[in-house]
Amino acid sequence: MKTGVTISLAQIPVSRGDLSGNLEHHVKMIKQSSDHHADVVVFPELSLTGYELDLVTKLAFLPEPSSFKELSQASIENEIIVIAGCPLQTTSSSKPAIGAVVCFPNGVVEFYSKQYLHLGEENYCSCGSTDYLFNINGYQIALAICADFTKPEHPQQAKRLGADIYLVSALISEKGYAPDSKILSEIASGLRFPVLLSNHISVTGGWKTCGKSSVWNSYGERVIGDSFKKSGLVLCTISGDEIEATRI
Repeated sequence: MKTGVTISLAQIPVSRGDLSGNLEHHVKMIKQSSDHHADVVVFPELSLTGYELDLVTKLAFLPEPSSFKELSQASIENEIIVIAGCPLQTTSSSKPAIGAVVCFPNGVVEFYSKQYLHLGEENYCSCGSTDYLFNINGYQIALAICADFTKPEHPQQAKRLGADIYLVSALISEKGYAPDSKILSEIASGLRFPVLLSNHISVTGGWKTCGKSSVWNSYGERVIGDSFKKSGLVLCTISGDEIEATRI
């Protein structure tokens, strides 16, 4: 039964390769999201390391729960699902995947690897091949990482698999926001489900990012997201066809 779900979109400062410092920002936002009664908190693409492609092989995590003890503990202690971006080692390639770790309050830790790469990412990274959805309060949430959403087959497959919400972790630049927001709006209206975006605010990988973590309702209307580039949260509560969003 669907009882409503609150998703927190986290905007944090990220430093190149600084796992300890970046993790500290994650834990702070996890607690803050929990204090505002969020069920899920999602961070941008490669949020634990920064979008530093030349470092992904060196910094890639083993896709095992033991690699994410601090994040998992924060999820358990704050009773919230945590989705963070990180490079993941793979068995099928010498190149790591651009991935996400998903920590649940019951101690379960799962993983997703980006399936579609932007031009140039293939020089450093391999791509995943498996879709990822999870259930919270009766809602099926599909996870996408950046370029995934630019390929129509990815959100279409999410819909076929029963997704109620399409959740995107990304790096979007100032110049890229307008065309990408148009794509995300069209996904929402075309497939009739809400689309949520968590984006970077720091310069990372040479990209000047724009923040503007956003929410589109199932009609493709942007509920929130314009001109928000500070460290903080966008809290989005979805209950049936109703969506409320606010900045913290």
